[in-house]
Amino acid sequence: MSIFNNSEVQIFLLIGIPELEHAHIWISIPICLMYMVAILGNCTILFVIKTESSLHEPMYYFLAMLALSDLGLSFSSLPTMLRVFLFNVMGISHNACFAQEFFIHGFTVMESSVLLIMSLDRFLAIHNPLRYSSVLTSDRVYKMGLAMAFRSVLLVLPFPFILRRLKYCQKHVLSHSYCFHQDTMKLACSDNKINVVYGFFVALCTMLDLTLIFVSYVLILRTVMNIGSLEERLKALNTCVSHFCAVLIFYVPIITLSAMHRFAKHKSPLVMILIADVFLLVPPVMNPIVYCVKTRQIREKVLGKWLNICGR
Repeated sequence: MSIFNNSEVQIFLLIGIPELEHAHIWISIPICLMYMVAILGNCTILFVIKTESSLHEPMYYFLAMLALSDLGLSFSSLPTMLRVFLFNVMGISHNACFAQEFFIHGFTVMESSVLLIMSLDRFLAIHNPLRYSSVLTSDRVYKMGLAMAFRSVLLVLPFPFILRRLKYCQKHVLSHSYCFHQDTMKLACSDNKINVVYGFFVALCTMLDLTLIFVSYVLILRTVMNIGSLEERLKALNTCVSHFCAVLIFYVPIITLSAMHRFAKHKSPLVMILIADVFLLVPPVMNPIVYCVKTRQIREKVLGKWLNICGR
């Protein structure tokens, strides 16, 4: 028997916000604005890093990778979010749903990987600043970027295939306005143990990233505590503030959403939808803002570019 079973249900139905369907057109306005800010902000970060030779350093290369991940998340979720809230189109085919799920989870894993490598970057910069440039050369940064992209694709590549092998008989209403692996597999009327196990494995990989980030910050704090001057301690810690905010913005909603999908028996649909939307919309919007506000070099270059454009 072929692993790609013919499904009795031909489409899935996405949902917006329950009981607020009449207000979807108004809800679409802030959603569109957030997408515009996310795309503009991350494209600005990429443009500034590419055009300013003074920013051709490991820290900013990793920031560019983070901006690419955020753009990927935004573009992956944009089509169905706007279809649901702006045009009230709920239906999505299985293949389109599985493809969207692949890209959303792929860029999620990629962002997790980038945040991990950025924490190691901060540790090296604080622990051994004299060897920082010699350890993180441009060639090594390039190879690390390729390795992170390969890891992301490799981890989530099985998702569409193990979802397609399932049968979807009667239930076909998803819990979000985009396709999410844990959400989709629960609609199956056939055995989904493989999906559960593999989904848990991918979640563990993401949690491993978070654990290693935590270890990096423990080592950073140990290093900072050995610095004699209080002013130098604060200066060293200040270089980590932007990254620490990015970690919180990214991991808090995704951990909450995954935990509710797996363990909550009486979960509020409204809370689930809000957390899911926060997970997709907030990090791409906030990361460029945080780095522009907290990183002087980025702030000055971005302001300089905008002033030059406005001056013309």
